[in-house]
Amino acid sequence: MYGYYNENEAETNNSVSPAEVKTTSKKKNRRGLKIISVLMSGLLFGAASAGAFAGVSALFDNDTVITEPAAEEAAHTALNSLSAVSFSEGNAELSQSLDVSDIAEGMMPAMVSITNISVQEVRSYFGLFGMGKSQTQEQQSSGTGIIIGDNESELLIVTNNHVIEDASTLSVCFVDSEVCEATIKGTDPDNDLAVIAVRLSDIGDGTAEAIKFATIGDSDALKVGQQVVAIGNALGYGQSVTTGIVSALGRQIDTTDAIMIQTDAAINPGNSGGALLNMNGEVVGINSAKFSSTEVEGMGYAISITQATPIIEELMNRTTRDPVSDENASCLGIRGEDITSSISSAYGVPQGVYVTALEDDSPLKDAGITVKSIITHFDGIRVTSLSDLENRLKYYAAGETVDVTVQVTEGGEYVEKTVQVTLASASEHTSSGSQSGFGYGSFVSC
Repeated sequence: MYGYYNENEAETNNSVSPAEVKTTSKKKNRRGLKIISVLMSGLLFGAASAGAFAGVSALFDNDTVITEPAAEEAAHTALNSLSAVSFSEGNAELSQSLDVSDIAEGMMPAMVSITNISVQEVRSYFGLFGMGKSQTQEQQSSGTGIIIGDNESELLIVTNNHVIEDASTLSVCFVDSEVCEATIKGTDPDNDLAVIAVRLSDIGDGTAEAIKFATIGDSDALKVGQQVVAIGNALGYGQSVTTGIVSALGRQIDTTDAIMIQTDAAINPGNSGGALLNMNGEVVGINSAKFSSTEVEGMGYAISITQATPIIEELMNRTTRDPVSDENASCLGIRGEDITSSISSAYGVPQGVYVTALEDDSPLKDAGITVKSIITHFDGIRVTSLSDLENRLKYYAAGETVDVTVQVTEGGEYVEKTVQVTLASASEHTSSGSQSGFGYGSFVSC
């Protein structure tokens, strides 16, 4: 999902390749990244559960979701009880730049701290004959979000995909320290963007009065050397503020396809998904990664908000899905292996889930998908790993029919095909399957 830097890079080269790019989240690194003396530490996350902050932005007035396009126009309603962040009383256009303290004070109500609790499978290679044994363990990581809009029933928050990926439970902490459960509305792994939602009915009256929408700016208007301010949940301790300048524009790194703004404002673990602001207090970027090396200082990266806006709007227009109950849990009846970005580059194969084995009654097999196929999309949503696919299935009940897109080889080339698959019951697919392809893999259950 991305691109890197070169320590000896010329000033005119917009493609970077650092010795160590870290995504600012203290979450374990699950991404398959091309490593050229580069260490990813989970984008701008923080490991501890975090402080509180929130906000809301009337910029996007669309509905959000995890999978299907919203059908109702009600999705385009703005929250009447919330207002956009205002730095100048009654004046929407600012004629002069603000002090950093003014920006911090005005934006804090538009920020949230995000806590991600996930269950990860860990394989131990110690034991009899060196046989590995898998076990699961709970992990917690923290990041940041920006309140950008709402619909009739939900408050919408934008963040990085790596902040919320693999989450079994998500919670957000607002500026008044109220904590609410959140749902993933939509994700774009390629551009490391995600939208999550909090039910309006879960937000107390006091919090509704305390939070605000962020104001969205124009990152295309930025100039190298302009001062910027970064706000985020650094190290999971709560929102903190740093400042610096725009160091470069139009950068690309190996962690995302997004166009990045380079800044020397301190970007630390936990800042992922936070706001990069111009001196008018407008969001011009979403903090996403830092370059980390003993030889390097002050190389942080934020996703250009101008590029991110249409992606965020599309994610907000997806239909909300709630996790299904255990008795209705679905599965695909497959064994698979992740094809990471590094494997994709090295072997010239598409990134996704490589099918290594199929159960006899696998719904994928019934749909004509064979071993060695690569699953790239599930119900129109990009799939980059087994865990990603498993997390998608949590929102789909057995018996539902969805579109699954795969890449298959024909004549020595990969060809994309989309088939309709009726999901099986997870309780009926518990066998282990055989090893094949890139490795052992694990069954996708729910």
